[in-house]
Amino acid sequence: MTARIYQRPKHAMQSGRALTDRWILEYEAAEAKRADPLTGWAGSGDTKQQLTLRFPSCDAAKAYAEKNGIAYTLVPTPSKTLKIQAYADNFR
Repeated sequence: MTARIYQRPKHAMQSGRALTDRWILEYEAAEAKRADPLTGWAGSGDTKQQLTLRFPSCDAAKAYAEKNGIAYTLVPTPSKTLKIQAYADNFR
């Protein structure tokens, strides 16, 4: 049972940064998804994939994983780069 811990990035259609300060722990897939013979929908018997745990800090997420014996990989947060420009730069 392995998990990954990451910080949710800002969605491309968002202008604000709401809920991007939270850290998320998601379990990796234990088995491959397969098509249901009746409906054709993809699914598996792995119920851990449905869990998403949210934490206020990276340390809290790591402490939870270590306390419960969950192997985890920490995905670093990409650096935020701002392209500062003025409206007048569109006409140069």
